[in-house]
Amino acid sequence: MASLINIGMSGLNASQSGLHTTGNNITNADVAGYSRQQNVQRANGSQQYGNVFIGTGTTLSDVRRVYNAYLENQLRTTTSLSSDASAYLNQVAPIDSMLSDADTGITAALKSFFTAMQSAAAKPNEDASRQLLLTSAQSLSKRFNTIANQLNEQNTNINGNLASMADQVNKLSATIAQYNDQISRVSVVEGTPNDLLDQRNEAVRQLSELVGTQVVEREGNLDIYLENGQPLVMGKTINTLEAVPSKNDPTRSSIQLNRGTTVMDVTSSLNGGEIGGLLRYRSEVLDPSLNELGRVALVMADQINKQLAQGIDKNGEFGAALFNSINSAEQISQRSTARSGNTGNGMLDVTIKDTGKLSTSDYQVTFTSATGYSVKKLPEGTNMGSFDITDDPAPVIDGFSLSLNSGTNNPGDSFKITPTRNAASNLDTVLTDPKRIALASPLTATSGSGNQGTGIIGQPNLTSSLDIYDATQRLDLQNGLKYSTPVKLVFGDDTASPQTYKLLDAQGGTLGTGTIIPGQANKLQFSVPMVDSTGAPINDASGTQKSFTFEMEVSGSPKQGDNYTIALTGAGSDNNRNGQSVIDLQTKGTVEVGANGKGISLTDAYGKLVENVGGKTAQAQMDVDSTTALHTSAKASRDSLSGVQLDEEAGNLIKYQQYYTASSQIIKAAQEIFSTLINAL
Repeated sequence: MASLINIGMSGLNASQSGLHTTGNNITNADVAGYSRQQNVQRANGSQQYGNVFIGTGTTLSDVRRVYNAYLENQLRTTTSLSSDASAYLNQVAPIDSMLSDADTGITAALKSFFTAMQSAAAKPNEDASRQLLLTSAQSLSKRFNTIANQLNEQNTNINGNLASMADQVNKLSATIAQYNDQISRVSVVEGTPNDLLDQRNEAVRQLSELVGTQVVEREGNLDIYLENGQPLVMGKTINTLEAVPSKNDPTRSSIQLNRGTTVMDVTSSLNGGEIGGLLRYRSEVLDPSLNELGRVALVMADQINKQLAQGIDKNGEFGAALFNSINSAEQISQRSTARSGNTGNGMLDVTIKDTGKLSTSDYQVTFTSATGYSVKKLPEGTNMGSFDITDDPAPVIDGFSLSLNSGTNNPGDSFKITPTRNAASNLDTVLTDPKRIALASPLTATSGSGNQGTGIIGQPNLTSSLDIYDATQRLDLQNGLKYSTPVKLVFGDDTASPQTYKLLDAQGGTLGTGTIIPGQANKLQFSVPMVDSTGAPINDASGTQKSFTFEMEVSGSPKQGDNYTIALTGAGSDNNRNGQSVIDLQTKGTVEVGANGKGISLTDAYGKLVENVGGKTAQAQMDVDSTTALHTSAKASRDSLSGVQLDEEAGNLIKYQQYYTASSQIIKAAQEIFSTLINAL
C-alpha cells in the first residue's frame, strides 16, 4: 500500500513548485516579452490493493509556457506597421508645418516680393522703393535656401538613422541566432527553456520595430526573412544589413544585404519598421518636395530674369538679372550623377532650356553605345526615348537638354539626372544696385509736336524675346534696339479709308508700309532691320540681316502728316511697363506649361506642394491612428493569454498555500497514525 507520508510529500513538492511558478510570474510581470507559466501536474501510478487501485500521490510533469504563435505573429506584424507609420509621421509633420506656415513658407515671401514690385513700379524713379524690392528679393531667395537646407539636413539625418538602424538590426539578428543555438542545445537534454524562448521572441519583436520581417519556425529555430524573401537569420547563421551610399545617388544611403562574398541592394524592397518608414518618406515626400521646391525656384528666377532683361533700368541701360543664372557652370554639372561602377569616364551636363516644361521627376540615362543613350523617367520608369549625345542641337527632354562635359562613355554606363533638386539651395539674389532694376519697357512712343488729328497710340511692346542664356543673341538684340532706333510712324491722306502709313528709319528710309481704319482700334506690327554702332547690318550665321519686331495699337483718326516716334527708352523714365510685366508673373501660368500653352502660376505651384505634403501628413496621421489601434489590440490579445494577471496570480498564491497546508496535514496525520500504532505495540 502506498505510503501516506510519500503522498503528502508529493503534495508538498507540487504545492511548493506551484508557489515558485506563481512567484516567478509575479516578479516578471513587467518584463517585456515574458509569457506567464503554468504547472502541469499528473497523478503518480496507482498500486493494486486487493481488487482496487490506490493512488500514490502527484508529480510535476511540466512547467508550461502559456503561448500562442498566431497571437505572437500578429503582435510582430502590427509592431512593424506601427513603427513604419510613426517613423513616417515624425518626418513629414515638421515639413508640413514649415511649408505651410506663414513665417517659414514661401507663399508669404513671394507675396511680399510682388507687393514690393508693385510699389517700385508705382514709383519707378524712387530709390527707396527699389531698395525695398531688392530686400524683398533677398528675403525670398533666403527663404528658398532655408527650406531646401532643412530638407537636405533631414536627408542627412535619415542617412545617419539608416546606418544606426542597420547596425541595430545586425545586433538583434546575432542575438536571435545565439538564442537559436542555445535553445537547440538545451532542448535536447533539458526540456523546454521557457525563458530563452521568451527572450528570443522579444528580440524578434524588437527586430520588427526596425524592419518588416517574416518568421518561419524550423526544427525549433526561428528563421528570419526580409519581406522580399532574403534570409536575415538562418538557424545560427546571419546575414548583415549595411547602409552605404547609393550607386546611383551618393547623397542617398541605400541598404544592402551582405551574404558572405555577395551583396544585394534591398532598398526598394524593404517595408515595415522604422527603416521602411524612413525609406518610404524619402521616396514619397522628401525627394518630390525638393524637386517641386527647386522647380518653383527655377521658374521664378528664370521668368523674372528674362522679363527684367527685356527692360531698361534707371540708368538707361538694358536690364540686369535679379537672381543668379539657372544655367551657371556649377548648377549644370550638379544635375547629373554618374553611377558608381561606370566603365567610361564621361560626365554629363544638364542645361535647362524651358522651365515651363520641367517636371518634378528624376531621370535615368543609360548609354546603349558610345554616343547613343536612352532616358527613363523615375520612379515609374516611363521611357522618354532614345537619343544621340552628338545631336546638334541637343534634344530637349521635359525642358532640359544633355551634353557631354568630358571623357567618353561605354555601353551600360548610367547617370541619374536631377534637373530641379538643388535649385532652391542655389538660388541667390545677385543684383545689388537698385538703379539697375529694369522697370521701364525698352521702347517708348511719343507724338509729334505738330500732330493735328485725334489719333491715339498705345505704347509699343517689343515682341522679340531677349534670350538671357544666349550671349550673342542678347548682345545683337540690345545693339539693334540701341542703334536701329528711333523710327518714325507717319500717316498719309486722312480722307482715304483705309488710311495709309509708313514706318521710316532715322535717315528717312522706308522700313514698312500699311493701312489703318480711322476711328477703330488697329493693332500694328513692325519689323526693323538691326544695325550696329557703325550702321553696319547685324547678320545671322547665314549672312541674313537680323530684325527686331514690336507691336502697338493706333485708334482715333490721325491727320495726314501726323507722326509718332518710337525710340529706345532713356534714363530716368517714368515708364513702368516692364515692372508691370514682372508683376503679371505672379498670376501667369509659367509652371507645368502644357502643349496648349496653359500652365499654373508660381503661387499655385507652391500651393500644390503644400497641398501634397499636407495630404501625406493627414494620411500619415490616419495610418498612425489605425496601426496604433491594431497594435494595441494585438498586444491586448497577446497579454490576455500570455501576460501576467496579478489578481489571478494572487489567487493562485493563496490556492497553493492552502494546498501546501493541506499536504502537511496529510503528513501530520500519517505521523500520528504511526505513533499510535507504535504505542499500541
